[in-house]
Amino acid sequence: MTVLKTSMRNFLAHKGRMALSAVAVLLSVAFVCGTLVFTDTMSTTFDKLFAATSSDVTVSAKGASDTGETTSDNGKPPVLPASVLDEVRGADGVKSAEGTVFSTSVTVVDGDKDSLSPTSGGPTIVGSWNGNDARTMKITDGAAPKGPEQVMVDADTADKHDLTLGDEIVVINVVGTHTAKVSGIADFTVTNPGAAIFYLDTKTAQQVLVGESGVYTNVNVTAAAGVSDAQLKKNVAAELGGGFKVQTAEETAEANQKDVEGFMSVMKYAMLGFAGIAFLVGIFLIINTFSMLVAQRTREIGLMRAIGSSRKQVNRSVLAEALLLGVFGSILGVGAGIGLAVGLMKLMGSMGMQLSTDDLTVAWTTPALGLLLGVVVTVLAAYLPARRAGKISPMAALRDAGTPADVKAGRIRGLIGLALTGAGGFALYLAGAADKAADGSLWLGLGVVLSLIGFVVVGPVLAGGVVRVLGAVLLRAFGPVGRMAERNALRNPRRTGATGAALMIGLALVACLSVVGSSMVASATDELDKTVGTDFIIQSDSGQLITPQAVQAVKSAPAVDRVTEYKWTQADFTTPDGKTLKDTAITAADPTYATDLRVETVAGKLGDAYRPDSMSVHEDFAKDHGISIGSKIDVAFEDGSTGALTVRAITSSEAVVDAGAMYTSIDTLATYVPADRMPLDMLLFVSAKDGQVDAAYTALKDSLHDYPQYTVRDQTDYKEALKDQIGQLLNMIYGLLALAIVVAILGVVNTLALSVVERTREIGLMRAIGLSRRQLRRMIRMESVVIALFGALLGLGLGMGWGATAQQLLALEGLKVLEIPWPTITGVFIGSAFVGLFAALIPAFRAGRMNVLNAIATE
Repeated sequence: MTVLKTSMRNFLAHKGRMALSAVAVLLSVAFVCGTLVFTDTMSTTFDKLFAATSSDVTVSAKGASDTGETTSDNGKPPVLPASVLDEVRGADGVKSAEGTVFSTSVTVVDGDKDSLSPTSGGPTIVGSWNGNDARTMKITDGAAPKGPEQVMVDADTADKHDLTLGDEIVVINVVGTHTAKVSGIADFTVTNPGAAIFYLDTKTAQQVLVGESGVYTNVNVTAAAGVSDAQLKKNVAAELGGGFKVQTAEETAEANQKDVEGFMSVMKYAMLGFAGIAFLVGIFLIINTFSMLVAQRTREIGLMRAIGSSRKQVNRSVLAEALLLGVFGSILGVGAGIGLAVGLMKLMGSMGMQLSTDDLTVAWTTPALGLLLGVVVTVLAAYLPARRAGKISPMAALRDAGTPADVKAGRIRGLIGLALTGAGGFALYLAGAADKAADGSLWLGLGVVLSLIGFVVVGPVLAGGVVRVLGAVLLRAFGPVGRMAERNALRNPRRTGATGAALMIGLALVACLSVVGSSMVASATDELDKTVGTDFIIQSDSGQLITPQAVQAVKSAPAVDRVTEYKWTQADFTTPDGKTLKDTAITAADPTYATDLRVETVAGKLGDAYRPDSMSVHEDFAKDHGISIGSKIDVAFEDGSTGALTVRAITSSEAVVDAGAMYTSIDTLATYVPADRMPLDMLLFVSAKDGQVDAAYTALKDSLHDYPQYTVRDQTDYKEALKDQIGQLLNMIYGLLALAIVVAILGVVNTLALSVVERTREIGLMRAIGLSRRQLRRMIRMESVVIALFGALLGLGLGMGWGATAQQLLALEGLKVLEIPWPTITGVFIGSAFVGLFAALIPAFRAGRMNVLNAIATE
């Protein structure tokens, strides 16, 4: 009880000094809890949606996916004949059945050709208005569509694009272009996860989406009273026989949930990973805080030992303070995490994915995990300072505050740090020298961990040399004030090393990812220059396949010399070694593709792969299956028949563009796949006539004016798009890493604040002999800048080493150019100086306001 009282008294006496450590715990716990609440809420939202939108039993074509996704290689959804509806209605236990048609292989624009698709990445769905949809949608304005000239739109899409009754909407797909006017607006009675939905009447939907009447994509079946979904499924399946996909509502919901689980899992664990980094950085802050508090209370602890307190009691007293800090910060963090989850939901809403706070899901495990993590991490971080406090002898009560540095421990620490750093460097060397990326990645992971720990351990040893160099370069110009700032930073290398290490971790990851991202862009750009021999590339950024009408428009554009079509499909391969490989990708293109893409071959000529009944394979595939020039592979094409194709070329497996592709000609594909099942083009490669590149660029954009889903890019545009994609990914990662950097900044603030308290008497004496307030503040700011730059130097150097090693592994996959983004590295380094200045504002201000006489009188 005495230990608890002492801990409470000390905690409350130093509550101001504990505040920033508590904020670090709060932020880390909030990020963990916010991530869990947000992803759990998304799961709840999708569960409710899928449960509400699934009929008791759904019948679809055998080629349809489990999720009911209707995208297909030929742009049309798999369909059922109308006779299936009559058969289903005749099955036992069926109360009602309704045929529906819908497709996601569509583009929808308004009258100005502006896209109406969600910007959040959600699907665009065009379908027939039916009774099942009426359960989850309520018409709030106008009426349901009747006839080919009417379309109904969901309320979220209408609000976002300012659509009103009578506005023109254009549906573009492989069948053609269909124009209609808004007849009604329907609002979701469940949460809309971000889809844009357009409804036509059934006959119009059949013609617009499939091009024929009397067909359906799904039959929605409702069970009669007393009939279970499982029994209804058996009855319907028995009535239909084979060749159809029959699912209960639960099976449909589960399949849809699995479809989104992958995305949510990646997001969840990525965010938790960054929360872990923030926790790691927070550990340094907590260690520093308690180390300084213990040092400042040396005489007090010595007195406690002198009057009978045991080592265990002193140790437990400090750990109890840490426990109070962990509990306090974690409780606030749980609350902040729920607020963060709500904020993320609002952010997703602004991007088009509507998540209702009514579905906010806070499982009991979330606050429990947050509290457990916060408390455990805080107590573990405080263990070393607590152990050090327990070793303080009663004689410390007779000495001045502060304990002398343990020189022997410092030497041992330095040797251990150097050993770990050396082991990490050797692991990174082995990673760079690996022959296979998979093997090298294991060494890379080990090298990153060991080198990071090594730098953290050896940080205090490095602090002396690095701070002196930084002082000579930056601080000497400020005269005595600069020299005092340097000496203050050198006074306690362990503290400087720990404070710098907190900033080092975040900046090391920033530098590593910057090097990897820049190298990927430079490598891909270099590869494009070497391999792509066409002027323009046409594709859809949203993944839509290119319709025959758009292809014809491109071919008709003036100043165009040639157009190469590029298709992708799947097939079952039976190789010469007798193995059958299911669902193997094969690319079909025009013979001119051999000119448009300069692919390196190790045997044969790529142009020969476009001869009748011919193909190419890549080198690794050929080695694995004993294939050489002239070998025959039986290829069973998806939606087609089987052909024996002769291998005419073997391409290099180290290609970056179209890595691992196996080619055949479109004519060969057409021999085995019926015309109505031929896959649509994924890309078009266009070459301009000599001297007419600019004219062709303009003409192509004009020819695709009615097809806004497709983008025309020359090689410069393509490189910029690639750079933007990688840049957006890096910016998102940098944003998540900002949490760790914010915690590191709090660490600098806390270190300086406690350092000012520790040096109260010293500051008073300096002020008494003539140091002005302005000079005092400058000294503290310079000390902060040096600590921040020390951490930045370690972090950026370490991160560039990691990035360079990672690039060596990427080189095994064909990305062979190493590029150091010096502008980014320089900007981060300079930014670190401003971080130091910002972190010192409050401590410097408080130091400047000290009363000189009171400061001198402080013991």
